Amino acid sequence: MPAPEPWRPVFEYKYGVPVGGLLGIGFASHPESGHDLVMVVSGDGHGLFDAVTGEKIARDRDPDPENSTPDAVADLSCPGLGPVSGVRVHIAGLFGGGLHTTTADGWTLEVVTPAWPNDRVLLSSDGGLPHSGPHGERWWHILHSNYSELRAVGFSPSGQTIAVATSSDVSLWTRRTDRSHSSSAED
Repeated sequence: MPAPEPWRPVFEYKYGVPVGGLLGIGFASHPESGHDLVMVVSGDGHGLFDAVTGEKIARDRDPDPENSTPDAVADLSCPGLGPVSGVRVHIAGLFGGGLHTTTADGWTLEVVTPAWPNDRVLLSSDGGLPHSGPHGERWWHILHSNYSELRAVGFSPSGQTIAVATSSDVSLWTRRTDRSHSSSAED
């Protein structure tokens, strides 16, 4: 079911944006707009998306082999690109690592697997399992990964973006309503 207000999907495609051979994702912040950025690491290189507009803002099809996957360094990071070049971005996915599973204002993400190997991603506003309210009122089943392996699920550090990465795509939701910089946490 769709994520509730104030969340909205960033991409118009049912399963987000296709990214073949996706290994992991990480978050950064755009130094000018303040938007959350999602860095995607795959077998075909690195990409950087604006998590509010969905725009692909940078691409490196041939990263340095010593930095092309996050397992090359102890902190599971890769060099940033585009507006975050010169910054290392921590990547969660196939090689480990993790993303935030809660926000400061009470949203929670969980992965459940009632029909292994198919994972389901749950978004809730009731503190998580066990859920205190009915489905569609206090918790929502926002993604069913029955077509690819789940790689990473989590919120951006700002709490304004939800990302779900599988081996074949990345899906994003945002609660930012503007298309430009805003300093308010309630955007």
